[in-house]
Amino acid sequence: MKAATQTGNVVSSRLPRVGPRVSHINIHVWRLLVFAGVVGLWALLARLGGAFFPSPLETAIAAVQLFKTGEIYLAAASSFYTLAMGFLLAAMVGIPLGLIFGGIRILGVLFDPYIDALSSMPRVAFLPLIIVFLGLGYEAKIFVVFLGAVMPILVNTMAGVQASDHELIEMARSAGASDAMIFQKIMLPGALPFIMTGLRVGASLALINTVVAELYTAVEGLGGLLSVYGNGFRMAPYFVVVIILALIGVALMHGLRMIEKRVMGWRLGNWS
Repeated sequence: MKAATQTGNVVSSRLPRVGPRVSHINIHVWRLLVFAGVVGLWALLARLGGAFFPSPLETAIAAVQLFKTGEIYLAAASSFYTLAMGFLLAAMVGIPLGLIFGGIRILGVLFDPYIDALSSMPRVAFLPLIIVFLGLGYEAKIFVVFLGAVMPILVNTMAGVQASDHELIEMARSAGASDAMIFQKIMLPGALPFIMTGLRVGASLALINTVVAELYTAVEGLGGLLSVYGNGFRMAPYFVVVIILALIGVALMHGLRMIEKRVMGWRLGNWS
């Protein structure tokens, strides 16, 4: 297994790269320049857009006012609770089911049409049923987030297990490895990149569905603020909420990338 890993490292090191290496540039400086360009473009669009497109300065003033009143803290806490609970529930259900459906081929073939159907169906279609059975509280919101996040996690996990190296599995079987050892040493480490991709996609959809749930059920949280400010054409505070949602998404993805680095370290150690 070590030889296979070393060979893979040699091959990957020879892959062509497009553009300069990240280590050859100061990425923080370039990020600041890109940020300055985005703010400049925003200011230009505000001049052209009229009263309904707030400038960066107007948005900053609205942000200060929102944080002074404390309204934004309660809304962000409510949205974060819904997001976290729905996403964690989706991961707890999607990863084990993906491992089972991917590892036991007959189950994967049996449930594949239903997985495709649930993956392609708009989650908004379930909202009336969810409201009927779960009401308008946190239970309904969390379930909407769960529905949005669980399918990409399940599908990517299932694909990762099914993409396992079959020749390596046959070699392990011929060497007397048990099914449990093959799963632990080959299938699960090989599926980890797919699982992390599914978690990132699921996290982005969970954030989107958090806003959807807060708009269609009891109007509260950051989604509720979007509804209130949008209906009142208060665009400066509306932009503040949009920026906060974007920052939550960035923080969520950054946290998942940090987890991925640790998981990939375990994966390499497990294969060696």
